[in-house]
Amino acid sequence: MAVLAMRDALNQALREEMKRDASVFLLGEDIGLYDGSFKVTRGLMKEFGEKRVLDTPIAEEIIIGTAIGAAMSGLRPVAEMMTVNFIMVAMDQVVNAAAHIRYMFGGGTKVPLVIRTPGGGGHQLGAQHSHSHENWFAHVPGLKVVAPGTPADAKGMLKSAIRDDNPVMFIENEGTYAVKGEVPDGEHLVPLDKNEVKRPGEHITICAHSRMLIVAMDAAAELEKEGISAEIVDMRALRPLDMAPVIESVKKTSRLITVEEGWRSYGVGAEIASRVYEEAFDYLDAPVARIGAAEVPAPYNKKLEKIVFPGKADVIVTAKALLGKN
Repeated sequence: MAVLAMRDALNQALREEMKRDASVFLLGEDIGLYDGSFKVTRGLMKEFGEKRVLDTPIAEEIIIGTAIGAAMSGLRPVAEMMTVNFIMVAMDQVVNAAAHIRYMFGGGTKVPLVIRTPGGGGHQLGAQHSHSHENWFAHVPGLKVVAPGTPADAKGMLKSAIRDDNPVMFIENEGTYAVKGEVPDGEHLVPLDKNEVKRPGEHITICAHSRMLIVAMDAAAELEKEGISAEIVDMRALRPLDMAPVIESVKKTSRLITVEEGWRSYGVGAEIASRVYEEAFDYLDAPVARIGAAEVPAPYNKKLEKIVFPGKADVIVTAKALLGKN
């Protein structure tokens, strides 16, 4: 089993699926000659040619509109948005078209489309390049939304997404592309609708996805030194939202923290908390605690930016508070 960085695991998934299925092609800004802004598509234009790796103009609505039409015509496009913040100008195509078409045509057509896009902050890129919007897409029926936090899941979920007959929002994080981990060679598929316990524990449950999964795992390692055993549930599948491992974990620990990089209001943590209150209220010994970004546009200033986004210390302090150990 090879150890790969997240960007290389994604690249491997794209290469394997393009070799397997000639209908798979890529389109996006700077993904070909430049190998992608984050080098996820490195070498693919050279290997598969300009007809299957298309450099597009800076026109997000045209990228998504073209991809939807291609998907309806029998191809399997993988569209790259340079950052999730840029997809705002293409929201009509994503929500009104991609998500709805299969329903509006009574199943007479399908949209096997993957939209890959990174989000997240912490790189001094300002308010128009630093946010996490996966909850916006997870709100919409007709879309599948995933946000892997490990290289192995990134490869396996991207391969599954490409083979899916529905539009899939594949949310990456700029802060994870260099993160390394073991990745199975060859055929490796991870379901798009299953969340997973990444670390077993007894005293408290922590739900996190994408880069916050890494933050939660680091916090759990620190808490362990103080005798606090945290169970980490990776919320990699956001729509459909697989709550089964969360409910089972809460029944065991009786305390829950949600951690997300986006704003708390109307966020992923809000949805998880609501469902836990509906399905496992009697098992809770304390209110659900939600950790998210400060509710301001991300600042450029490095010191302010560090305060805005949640980190390991926030998780540790919150866990101790829930357990009455601060």
